[in-house]
Amino acid sequence: MRATALAGIGLALNFFVVGSTHQPDLASSTPLPLPLISETARTDPADFSAAELQQLQRRFGVHGPQTPLAQLFTAGLDHWIPLRSHTITRLEALMPLIKQEAKNRNLNPMLLTAILYDEMQHAKPGEDSALAMQSGLFQTHGVAQLGIEELIHQGLLPKQPSPSQMAWAQQELLNPERNVSILAGKMQRLIKALKGTTKANLNASTSYRDAHLMATLAYLHNGKLDYPTRILKYMQDPALHGLVYSSREPSPSSII
Repeated sequence: MRATALAGIGLALNFFVVGSTHQPDLASSTPLPLPLISETARTDPADFSAAELQQLQRRFGVHGPQTPLAQLFTAGLDHWIPLRSHTITRLEALMPLIKQEAKNRNLNPMLLTAILYDEMQHAKPGEDSALAMQSGLFQTHGVAQLGIEELIHQGLLPKQPSPSQMAWAQQELLNPERNVSILAGKMQRLIKALKGTTKANLNASTSYRDAHLMATLAYLHNGKLDYPTRILKYMQDPALHGLVYSSREPSPSSII
């Protein structure tokens, strides 16, 4: 029964694409005028105008939405309670680092949490193993699904890394804690590319512009047009909010 279920998941995953392999044009330091649509229109923050899409295509590369089958598979995983519980447990272990990285880089911790939740929830079976990385079957790795090129963008690797440097980079990406830190660095890097500054304490609940910018960051992280809607939805998830903003009181000692 279990082998049959895994085989079905593997078949569906042939249609499920995660991550963008496009190399951003970081030579241009001109920030994008985002959003290009009027804030007063109060449209969906995850909607992009034709002009925005053209600019994002030129600067970063974009894709269409997932195939309908892939979207159906993704939605199905979101309703699989055991998997959701497992993902939240894994996130809870990373939460101190997520909060610290968000604080250090002036990021919204819910954005990091939502991206990590999505990537961990919808990860392909076995893709986080060293064997899978060495096989070359996957181009993105780790809890945040990041590629080697992100280490190059952040100056952690030269443009033409040596074999030993590539081996080091692979270990970095497979390390959950380092992967979270690299994801935070990616968000900071993209904010600077979009706004010309890294000072962006974004709040999706009170500002349409902030919500739209975070949708753009999510879009650039994954490269799929339907991804930002999912991330903004996860940012409102009560269970994920609880992880980020609730504080646990230590259990009282049984010794009186």
